[in-house]
Amino acid sequence: MPESRSLDTARVAKFKKELSAPAVDLDALRELSWSGVPPNLRPTVWRLLLGYAPPNADRRETVLARKRQEYREWVPQYYDIPNEDRSDDEIHTLRQISVDCPRTVPDVPFFQQTLMQTAIERVLYIWAIRHPASGYVQGINDLLTPFLTVFLSEVFEGDIDTWVVSKLSEDTLLQVEADSYWCLSKLLDGIQDHYTFAQPGIQRLVFRLKELVRRIDEPVSRHMEEHHLEFLQFAFRWFNCLLIREIPFSIVGRLWDTYLSEGDGFAEFLVYLCASFLLTVMVGTTSANGFPRNGFIPATRPNKEME
Repeated sequence: MPESRSLDTARVAKFKKELSAPAVDLDALRELSWSGVPPNLRPTVWRLLLGYAPPNADRRETVLARKRQEYREWVPQYYDIPNEDRSDDEIHTLRQISVDCPRTVPDVPFFQQTLMQTAIERVLYIWAIRHPASGYVQGINDLLTPFLTVFLSEVFEGDIDTWVVSKLSEDTLLQVEADSYWCLSKLLDGIQDHYTFAQPGIQRLVFRLKELVRRIDEPVSRHMEEHHLEFLQFAFRWFNCLLIREIPFSIVGRLWDTYLSEGDGFAEFLVYLCASFLLTVMVGTTSANGFPRNGFIPATRPNKEME
């Protein structure tokens, strides 16, 4: 048996041992998950890491059933109503979400399916109504997509390009939406000030990124200043979308294994990750005119979709 296969088998066995315990040791699960979660176990692991599913096995199904039922009840209460029953702010929110849905991971055709667009809109709208402190902010639509794909992987087989949402029953789709809603909520609870007025959490991370790059690679920092490349002009989107728009969607799940394993250290990890991301494409690539030879230039103005 090849060594890599043996290591994979050993890792899967460790995950299964942790997950089969009467009460999952979350610290051990985080440590194990940091280096990647087997795709078939990812839905269960993510629910646990985010605190959506309780570590106690005896309570898990009861809690999940109750949470899923809550979401199902919110659909007719908040979403399936005529605009006449919505406030002006709610109509504006729904309109903004409906505009952003087609922009969500546009290079993955799966997300453009009609029922998938409806599911995205429904989850985001209900989340916004139930979280008035921040409401809906562009970028949250991107953060929903890893959860939808991970929980849909429990009902679909094969590559995402072969998935057809219209083949699912309404109950199955609502269950996927419910799990995605609650996990998105848990994620955003930890970074709420990223999406409140003026997004101070993101502003703070951009400043920390700038200071970190200055400390660890002063020539790159100076080069960017000389060419008037402001960190806010490109790093804002990185932090706002947690790099989803910057990497192939096929590896987002693997990256998020580590995100969710970080717990309270997530923001610090994200700053270091973005510094590594920036320096990887900048170091040693600048040409005589000061711009990268590989064609990479951080965006010098906000992306139109994020304005």
